[in-house]
Formats: sequence, C-alpha cells, structure tokens
Amino acid sequence: MSAWPTAVGLGLDAVLADPRRGHPVAAFGAVVTRAERLAYKDSRAAGAVFAVGLTGAAAGLGALLGRRQLSVALATWAVIGGTTLRREAQTMHRLLAAEDLAGARERLPHLCGRDPAQLDVSELARATVESVAENTSDAVVAPLFWGAIAGVPGLLGYRAVNTLDAMLGHRSDRYLRFGWAAARLDDVANWVPARLTAALTTVLAPAVDGSRSRALTSWRRDGGKHPSPNAGPVEAAFAGALGRTLGGSLRYGDRVETRPLMGDGPSPFVADIPRAARLSAAVSVAAGALAVAARR
Repeated sequence: MSAWPTAVGLGLDAVLADPRRGHPVAAFGAVVTRAERLAYKDSRAAGAVFAVGLTGAAAGLGALLGRRQLSVALATWAVIGGTTLRREAQTMHRLLAAEDLAGARERLPHLCGRDPAQLDVSELARATVESVAENTSDAVVAPLFWGAIAGVPGLLGYRAVNTLDAMLGHRSDRYLRFGWAAARLDDVANWVPARLTAALTTVLAPAVDGSRSRALTSWRRDGGKHPSPNAGPVEAAFAGALGRTLGGSLRYGDRVETRPLMGDGPSPFVADIPRAARLSAAVSVAAGALAVAARR
C-alpha cells in the first residue's frame, strides 16, 4: 500500500464525504442485520463466531482486492468518516445557535445513540462534543492506523469490527452475551489508535487556543475513569484541550448512565462545537500525514 493512494482516499473524503446512498459500510451493516437473524443465540460463543467470521470475511475481501492503487484509494475513502463527522457537528451547531431545539434533538442520532428527547441545549452541546472526540478516533485515526499496518485488509477489517460493535456491542438484554465478543474486539482494535488520538489532541491543543499541559493532565488524570477503555483517553484529552468538563448523566433508551467527569471548567457551550470540530480536523490531518508517511 503506497503513499499516494492513501492521500487520494483522504482527499476524496475531504471533497465528497460519505455518499448519501450506497455506502459500503451501510451495505455491510445490512449484511450484519440479515446474518444476525440467522445466527443469533444468547451465548458468548455464538457471538464470538459471528463477530470473528464477519471480520475475517471483510479482511479477506480486502486481501482479494490486494495492493492495487485504486483499491487502496477507494477503501480509504470508504472507511474514513472525518468530513461527515465534522459536517454533522456543524449542523448541530447551526441548529442550536438558531435555538431550534426540536431540530437539534432530531439530528443528534446522526452522531450518537443517546436518547435526545429530554436533552436541553447544554446537554446536546456536550453530547456533540463528546461524539466528535470519540469518533475522531473511531472514524479517522483508527482506520488509518490499521491501514498503515495491514493495508486494505486492515482498513476493511477495522471498519467491520467497529460496525459490529456499534450494532451489537451495547449492553441490551439481547446483546449482553451475543454482542460481548464484538465489543471486546473493538476494544482491542482501538486501544493503540485511541491513545494516538489523545496524544495528537494534546500536541494540537493550541489549534483551538487550548493548553497542551491541561490536555495532558486531563488525559492522565481522567482518561481511566470512563467505562470505555478507549473513549476515556480521547474524551479526557479533548476536555483538557478545550478547557471544558465532559461526562455526567446520559440516556440510551431506557438505560441511564452517570459517567465520571473529565477535564476542568464548565460544560461545553454551543460555541464550543466548532472548536471541537476544528480540533478534530487538526488531529485528522496529522493522522493522515502520519499514515501517508508510513507508506513511503
């Protein structure tokens, strides 16, 4: 996997973002849905076979596509979601700045799985900033990392793992056991990329008038408090870089979680959403440069 097709794939994401229809990740999600209806059993073993099998199939497809330059460019574009992430954040900012609370609540599910029905302006702003932080790692840094390590199989295999976790890894009654392996695979796949994202966030904190020392302090002090071993370091570093406090209560359907607070200062304001998007963009550019350099 040479350098220039990776750069082309990143350029395609910057210009075109994710296609509205026919996205390969959506197609994979449809396959997961159909296969899950046939393979589901309330057991960890069945879930492990399911998750490993579909991840292996995606990586195998990547191996068949091989090292062809067009394949590398298109696979990179297909699995990177940084531009769409930032556009969704900008949409949330526009709606909240216009005091369109109903519109913002309706739009939030494009970013995360929280129940927005009872969220106020401050809570919607916090949810947006936290989602931008976590997805900077999941949608940009992690796929680039695995692409640099393993080429097209790494790109497609990682996206399969992340999609399986999004669909099956949550702690509902149905997926508590069947989705366990998908969640653990995602934890493993994101361990290094999440810490790389936190490191880049710390270095690039001045891009949003933030403090490197504050970002580092927040990462080291608060990153381990989060129930996710990978969302924690990233969200804590973003919190420190932005000078805000993340965490607190959140709702997923009928389930309410109270997460530890990370960072210092007030909760995010609506005006902090563009700052988070700019920080995400800076981290994404840096990660892209590293990925291209790794393939030279």
